[in-house]
Amino acid sequence: MAAEGHEVAIRTWDHKILTRISEKQIREELERPNKAIERLTGHRPTLMRPPQGRTNATVHRISRELGLAEVLWSVTAKDYTTTDSALIKRRVLEQASRDGIILLHDIYDGTVPAVPGIIDALKARGYVFVTVPQLLAPGKAKPGEVYRP
Repeated sequence: MAAEGHEVAIRTWDHKILTRISEKQIREELERPNKAIERLTGHRPTLMRPPQGRTNATVHRISRELGLAEVLWSVTAKDYTTTDSALIKRRVLEQASRDGIILLHDIYDGTVPAVPGIIDALKARGYVFVTVPQLLAPGKAKPGEVYRP
């Protein structure tokens, strides 16, 4: 993925809710995937998405210390609640707006089949797909900051 130009970021190691665990556990949840990704790609991620979007001052501080900015989303299809690809597509298209970030999960059966239709429909509306750093340009994500589209 990195070699193809995709932005590789982290979601944590075990998808634990960061606001419900100790500072030591937060660090482990963020450092473990960062180290693995850096070992595999040669690049250390600078972006992370907290599970369920749950964050607080402690998560911000630790993220800043680890060089991570937190990126949230503006669109969710709640694809974890359905296997209906048409419903997932409809939910995304109803919520999509300029400079948005869409949250989808490739581990659910209905999601991956919905993606080509989502991409085609959004392109037909004139949308262009970019990485988060491209979306934030000319600025750059700052460690410890939370970005909400």
